[in-house]
Parts: sequence; C-alpha cells; structure tokens
Amino acid sequence: MFLSFGSILCRAQQQTKAPDAQKSIYLTPMCVYEGDTIPFVKLPTVYIFKPLKFKNKRDVANYNKLIRDVKKVLPISKEINNAIIETYEYMMTLPNEKKRQAHMKAVEKSLKEQYTPRMKKLTFAQGKLLIKLVDRQTNSTGYELVKAFMGPFKAGFYQTFAALFGASLKKQYDPIGDDALTERVILMVENGQL
Repeated sequence: MFLSFGSILCRAQQQTKAPDAQKSIYLTPMCVYEGDTIPFVKLPTVYIFKPLKFKNKRDVANYNKLIRDVKKVLPISKEINNAIIETYEYMMTLPNEKKRQAHMKAVEKSLKEQYTPRMKKLTFAQGKLLIKLVDRQTNSTGYELVKAFMGPFKAGFYQTFAALFGASLKKQYDPIGDDALTERVILMVENGQL
C-alpha cells in the first residue's frame, strides 16, 4: 500500500507542471572530482588571426575569391582523400596483381563518371587549388598518388597534360609559406568562422 501511494505522489508531481511551460533539458557530460560534480563542456577551437590589411580593392576581391574557391574545392578534396583511403584498404585485401589492376580500372572509370561533371564546372584557379588541397589532405602530391595507383606512365601523362595548362601535379602545399593565406581561410571555413 505504501508503494502504491508513493507512485501516485510521483505521478501527481509530474502532472502538476504547467503544460505551457517549455523547459529545455540539456544533458552535459560530467566528471566527479573529490566529491564535486563538475560539468564538462568541450568548446570548439576558435582561430584568431591578425586583421588583414589590403592595399587596394583588387586584393579584397582576390581574398573573397579565395574564400569562395576554398568553400567549393575543400569538400571535393576531402571526398578524394576518403576515396583514396577506401581504395587502398580494399586493394590490400585483393590476392594478386591481376585483380588489383582490374579493380583499379573499375575505380578509375567510376571516379571519371562521378567527378568529370564536377571538374568541368571548376575554374582554372579552382583546379590548381584542388591539386594543392589534395596534397594537404593526403600528404602526397597528385603525381605521387597517380603513380602509386596507376603507374609511372599514366602519372607522367597526366603531369604532361597538366603542364600544358600551366599546372603541376607535383605542386606541394606549403601552409607556412606560399599557402599561408589559404591555410588561414581553410581553418576558418572548417571551423565555421567564414
């Protein structure tokens, strides 16, 4: 009888709340330190850089163009990185070179079908930026990746083709030197600050 009476009181307490009161409940991770319960909240990293000083309107336009290009190309470079990792891991499970070559041809065909329409929409500057961002994501130049997966002949062919248009698959990403402004924009875009 006591237990049933206690459960009635609990139900009554739950029902006495005002129906129009909208209270939010937030579950926060916590830790107990010397008997005290301390909430643990992980705050996102906020990057703070010196304000940029532009010499003229052209520099401002170039900076805004860089932001636009990074926002367009960065997701593609991350997709390429994931595709490379998946392909490499799967190729390591294949028993012989013949099956690896067959799989590589199928992957190459699939990638061309998937990315050719998107690559055609990129500007020349976005294409060059993509080459650098692939190096940033994978820690390998585009030339090294093509050479590893498709062989030195195709790597040389693609490098020559890129050179005809003034680009290079061997271009490395330098976050401290030439690409410092690009790195700044990437960090801020990834963090949602731009």
